[in-house]
This record gives sequence, structure tokens and C-alpha cells, in this order.
Amino acid sequence: MNFVLFILIGLIAGALAGRIVSGHGFGFVGDIVVGVIGAFLGGWLFSTFLGTAGGGGVLMSLVVAFIGAIVLLGVIRLVAPSHA
Repeated sequence: MNFVLFILIGLIAGALAGRIVSGHGFGFVGDIVVGVIGAFLGGWLFSTFLGTAGGGGVLMSLVVAFIGAIVLLGVIRLVAPSHA
């Protein structure tokens, strides 16, 4: 069940971040990939700079994944501006 929840959070975070950063999503699989990588990146950022991994339930996990996905898309935009 945790894996399904992780994928669902990744999908939601990736879709929201894609719409905010570029005005559109990246398709079903693309949104999941962006969200899942963003979740790992967000968890690392929160643990490194705030001393917490963002534990606190599904909502906090979604916020951490969303922030990570936005950072990821920002970096992608800097590296390859025409792709994001």
C-alpha cells in the first residue's frame, strides 16, 4: 500500500508542479516521474536544510514532493530551457 500511495503522491505533486512551472503537465508517466524524483529531492532538501524529512502524514509528504518537483523543474529549465 505504501508504494501505491508514493506513486499517487508523485503523480499529484508532478502534475501540480508541471502546471505551475510550465503551464501544462508532462503526461501521466512524466508527471509521476517528476513527482517521484521531486519527492526524493524534496526529502533531501528538507532534511539537509531544515533538519527534518518532512514527516507528518500524507499532506506534508505531498508538500515536500511538490516543492522538490518545482526545484527539479527549475533546474531542468536552467539546463534545457526548451524542454520544460
